[in-house]
Amino acid sequence: MNDADRTPPDPGYLGGPISWPVWVIAGTCVLPELVLAGADPGLWGKPWWRMVTYQYAGFWPGLLGDWRPNYVGQPWTMFASYGFLHAGLWHLAVNMTTLFLLAGPVTARIGARGFLRTYAVSLVGGAVGFAALTTGPTPMVGASGALFGLAGALLALEFDRHIARGLPVRNVLAMVFGLAAGNAVLAWTSGSALAWQAHLGGFVAGWLYATAATLRRAT
Repeated sequence: MNDADRTPPDPGYLGGPISWPVWVIAGTCVLPELVLAGADPGLWGKPWWRMVTYQYAGFWPGLLGDWRPNYVGQPWTMFASYGFLHAGLWHLAVNMTTLFLLAGPVTARIGARGFLRTYAVSLVGGAVGFAALTTGPTPMVGASGALFGLAGALLALEFDRHIARGLPVRNVLAMVFGLAAGNAVLAWTSGSALAWQAHLGGFVAGWLYATAATLRRAT
């Protein structure tokens, strides 16, 4: 290992503050799932609440074709609304844990507003990836597209930092390939239950946005 390999990573890559946008996003994800999780067994409301919620706010590829929307503008609003719904408490818990793990490092590098913009771009990017690559009518819900975008942004920032300082980028590329391989394995083992298309779309969107923001600051 040479001296360059021993250079410590940017402190912002290891951790950072949990800013207000993170709490807003988490609350917007947690509240609907808690309501629906209670309605599923009839603790309150009706068991059909979840299906109706998915029908109105999930991402349905068919709405980009000849399907009839439930309300005017649904083919557009679903590009964001899908990311605040989940398929159960376990799905929610995994995604919210990931959100808080990634939010600090991203915020430390680009600030609260930068984090929020990255999340929004990645959320839409995940929907675009799903729309472009899915081959079936199955709907999609979940924040994982945006979360993969945060990971993509973080890796892009680290990649740019290595380039700027003349450091080797193989460790960053190894993380990218490791993330891709893990996603591929999960997609293969879970079948259609994993929206790998959204993961890919979100990751690419987050990477490109972070790179563009870095170039804009440099000019």
